[in-house]
Amino acid sequence: MNKKVLVVVDMQNDFITGALRNEEGIAIVPYVKKKIETAREAGETIIFTRDTHGDDYMQTEEGQNLPVPHCIKGTDGWQIIDELNADETASLIIDKETFGSEKLAKYMAENADNIDEVEFIGVCTDICVISNVLLTKAMIPNKKIYVDAAGCAGVTTEAHNTALSAMKACHIKVLND
Repeated sequence: MNKKVLVVVDMQNDFITGALRNEEGIAIVPYVKKKIETAREAGETIIFTRDTHGDDYMQTEEGQNLPVPHCIKGTDGWQIIDELNADETASLIIDKETFGSEKLAKYMAENADNIDEVEFIGVCTDICVISNVLLTKAMIPNKKIYVDAAGCAGVTTEAHNTALSAMKACHIKVLND
């Protein structure tokens, strides 16, 4: 196993061009694609997370607070955007039911001896990216954890910047800020 892990958070149709379309998300797609290609060429482990909800989404706590059905398992909106070729580039795809992934955190803890550094890119900086970054930091606190700001997009630019500041305060190195 390569000692570096690239985590690509929730680069799904619904977040980029679908139900929760985000212009900033659209803008980072070429950068994210290049980052994945570079990681693949370097033999890095590439993990994609995929926000995953059921047909009962509107009855969930998240659905009550964000009443926009999105990333419903099996729908086109749930799929990782085609441009990233996740089926070919992913070492692992983790479906997650909420902002942070317990499965991703467990993976990090179980593979800590084989990991020197973890880098995060994806959407949304201020929700799922920060949640997974901080869970990873809690599981492997003595490893280097990075967020590439140029490969992330928030719900708003202000929210993106606030999340980056919060991560810096938690000793996360922010690249390309």
